[in-house]
Amino acid sequence: MRKIFVVAAMIISSQLFAQDKDSSKLMNEVTLTASKFSTKTTQTGKVVTLITRQDIEHAGSRDLAQVITELGGVFINGFNSNLGKEKNIYLRGAKVDYTLITIDGVPVYDASGIGNNFDIRNISIDNVERIEILKGSQSTLYGSDAIAGVINIITKKGGTKPFEINGVINYGSFNTFRGNLNVNGSRNGFDYNVGFSHVNTDAFSEAKKPQGSAEIFDKDGYQQNSLNVNFGLKAGRFVRVQPFLRYSKFKGDLDMDASMDEKDYTNTNTNFQTGARNVITIEKGQINVQYQFIKTRRFYFDDSTKDINAYQIYSNDTYHSKEHFAEAFIVYPINKIKLTTGADYRNSNTDFNGISVYPPYPPYIPTAYTVKSSRSGDSVKQNQLGLYAALNYASNNFNIEGGGRFNHHSEYGSNFAFNVNPSYLLEKKIKLFANLSSGYKTPSLYQLFSPYGNRELKPESSLNVEAGIQVFTSNEKSSLRVDYFNRRIKDVIAFTGKYVNQDKQKDHGFEVEASSRLLDKIQLKLIYNYVNGEITTKQNGKDTTYFNLLRRPKSTFNFFVGSQLTKALYVNVQLNLIGERKDFDFFNYQPVTLQPYQLLNFYAEYALAKSRLKVFADLRNILDKDYSDIYGYNTAGFNAYGGIRFNF
Repeated sequence: MRKIFVVAAMIISSQLFAQDKDSSKLMNEVTLTASKFSTKTTQTGKVVTLITRQDIEHAGSRDLAQVITELGGVFINGFNSNLGKEKNIYLRGAKVDYTLITIDGVPVYDASGIGNNFDIRNISIDNVERIEILKGSQSTLYGSDAIAGVINIITKKGGTKPFEINGVINYGSFNTFRGNLNVNGSRNGFDYNVGFSHVNTDAFSEAKKPQGSAEIFDKDGYQQNSLNVNFGLKAGRFVRVQPFLRYSKFKGDLDMDASMDEKDYTNTNTNFQTGARNVITIEKGQINVQYQFIKTRRFYFDDSTKDINAYQIYSNDTYHSKEHFAEAFIVYPINKIKLTTGADYRNSNTDFNGISVYPPYPPYIPTAYTVKSSRSGDSVKQNQLGLYAALNYASNNFNIEGGGRFNHHSEYGSNFAFNVNPSYLLEKKIKLFANLSSGYKTPSLYQLFSPYGNRELKPESSLNVEAGIQVFTSNEKSSLRVDYFNRRIKDVIAFTGKYVNQDKQKDHGFEVEASSRLLDKIQLKLIYNYVNGEITTKQNGKDTTYFNLLRRPKSTFNFFVGSQLTKALYVNVQLNLIGERKDFDFFNYQPVTLQPYQLLNFYAEYALAKSRLKVFADLRNILDKDYSDIYGYNTAGFNAYGGIRFNF
């Protein structure tokens, strides 16, 4: 891995002093997520990685988890597993519930889960316009769960013409079909986008069959339908109203456990989101008022008629949650200072109903027995009110942002977060930046109110330090960014028969991201991430410290090269190197080591009819590597897809 990294870095860094007259300008890249208003990435001290719509289209048949992992420098465990397998996001090595997902800048949660984290399987990649990945703690502007960072998924909006149709159809390995149709347009201050996506696959067994086993593992299929609707209406001279609706339903077959097949265990997940974003223009500033309602239903069913497993004869578990989020904030410039200040309110509740029938365990339990459990949303709820403010000062080449947030929670009371982010651009070639920020994560409803819950829990809180340098060419076509981060978290919630604030987490690492655009025909991108961490916990009354980043590689490397070979023909090659991971065999109760692996992917497209039609082929894991991201579970070997992308 190190040799490949050095060679790739030399290729890209050699372009930092190349000259040509291309119009592509990396210094002009704009982020909405870093400050809640549009700003160039050179004018913020925050670390931002952008994935454009063109990047998404050049990913062919890949889903959201694959695109974020391969192009965003974020390792998502399960990104090449079965489509129905959960996707665990490890931004900078942090655990899954330390990364906040936002859609069009609005936080999304699943209040029915143990960690509250939103399931990105609910978002179809074909309804996404671009992705902004903001690394480091962002709790000042975004509140809870943003300890490691924010992934902002920006959906498609209205087009430039009164009526346009675009979409994609592809088919490939595992009898996988994916289709998407978008209808959009704009006229006289009104714009719209309606997108529908469908995925169906036979897939492969979620669990990996033990070596030498004669048992036949069945395929675990997956089906999903998604709808994304956005409207924009100019209501008068200064007001713009943007209502939206998103709906997703997927159903997938599951296996029982690591290396354990299950013939009739299924998961059905329904997610509904609606609300509105409203922008009011005032002199030089803006007032933003937005509301979002999320309803989630997760249903797990196992009747064991085909296969009586070792755990249950029958199970029927239903999780419901509702989430209300409202926010109002103002962005207003005052000379060289831009003020962002606002308030948000979040209300969450959840219900759970479950029935499980367990087999007899002679001689201790002579007959089968039933366990029923439930939790009611009337009592399983929480409210949060946040007040925040940030000041951005820009003078010549110096920029600094500083701010703070006060959060009040209905159970534990109040907490505070802050950030200070200076940066300096030297001769339009070198950006120096540093971040000092705190973050927090509130306890979930499950951690507070379940049979194992603890209503005395405090929020987990972090202190984050990072610093780095970014170098640009004088023609602004190539850049190289290197940054170091250190994250310390206290009051980490641990399970010791019930949930308690007990542990301390320390993580550190560095990242390298390089991009180059050559002669308007070749694009190079390299991302290398290294992370290490340890947790200090109580064992037998004593503090014990050990490495705990299970299922997370210390090192990941992604290299991408794409070329517009002719006016019609585009190709790219991508190499992903994933380092060694530690995991745990819970059946034999012993640690295991997952070996490093390499994935080589190839994509090609050919444009027809003045680029209104593009025929593409997407070949993945060309080397047919056999590996696991989770001990005892499968990933895809060599797989291939072909399709058509259209735009009329």
